[in-house]
Amino acid sequence: MNDDHAEDNLRICRALGAHPDATAARLTGLDGDGMDFSVSTTGGDATDRILWPERITERAEVRVAVVRLHDEACRLLGVTPPAHDS
Repeated sequence: MNDDHAEDNLRICRALGAHPDATAARLTGLDGDGMDFSVSTTGGDATDRILWPERITERAEVRVAVVRLHDEACRLLGVTPPAHDS
């Protein structure tokens, strides 16, 4: 997620997190309730907790939830989300 999707992380944190001024975001953990990010902002380093749209109970649900959050972040930011693999 961090290496291949750094820009996706940043969009999620800018749009859905508490730091719209984020300049970088690194996933630091996740659980059934959401994802944790270490965020660099114009004011310094911070953390963000982004909750899943609904509680996750199985590993296969993680990708679906991340895609949903990223699509919502793109919508809020006025960015066209990329096409998704089926």
